[in-house]
Amino acid sequence: MKQPKIPRHISIILDGNRRYSKKLGMKAWQGHKFGTEKVKDILEWCLELKIKELTLYSFSMDNFKRPEKEKKVLFSLFKKSIDKLKNDERLDKYGIRISFIGRLGKFPENIQKEMDAVMRQTSKNKKFRLNFAMAYSGKAEITDALKKIIGKIKKNKIKMEDIDENLVGENLYLNSNPDILIRPGGEKRISDFLLWQISYSEIFFIEKLWPEFTKEDLIEVIREFNQRERRFGK
Repeated sequence: MKQPKIPRHISIILDGNRRYSKKLGMKAWQGHKFGTEKVKDILEWCLELKIKELTLYSFSMDNFKRPEKEKKVLFSLFKKSIDKLKNDERLDKYGIRISFIGRLGKFPENIQKEMDAVMRQTSKNKKFRLNFAMAYSGKAEITDALKKIIGKIKKNKIKMEDIDENLVGENLYLNSNPDILIRPGGEKRISDFLLWQISYSEIFFIEKLWPEFTKEDLIEVIREFNQRERRFGK
């Protein structure tokens, strides 16, 4: 029997936290706690399945438009979660490297410091990459990459004719293309996530809300991924 192919890189849009709490009769912002707990689960499942990279769309640029009370709760959750992550024994045990990608300067300084600390702490780990897209926008990522490239041209570090897809990729927040993009929550759109990187990703829209997502759901996605023929335009 043919062994299933395990995707190297999975990306997930974490959608449905607020709707989940509403479903339980709780305040909308309380659903984010359930979503945070699910992140711990998905990391464990990916490690078990020998997946090498996981990218999570945790907080978009547009999320900054949410009510101040909700943002305050979210920022508090982010800080507590990063604090716990720093002390997670799995980081060294499984060689997990943590990255936060996006316009991180938009966050309060204390959160920026926590992010920087855990990125430095895990910078030498090579076996598994865990990326959190925070203050993230795909359009902003491409815009910032172009600004970097233009800056290098002005400083005579590169020439105009050096620009190609590889150079653009090298200047993005994330130079890694997911095999799979999963969006729980029933919505069928990309929401400005990894616009450059998902050009040939297999996309799966799941009806379940993010806090309801299970290991069985992940395995089913991988099973269907194996049934799809990836031709990459050929």
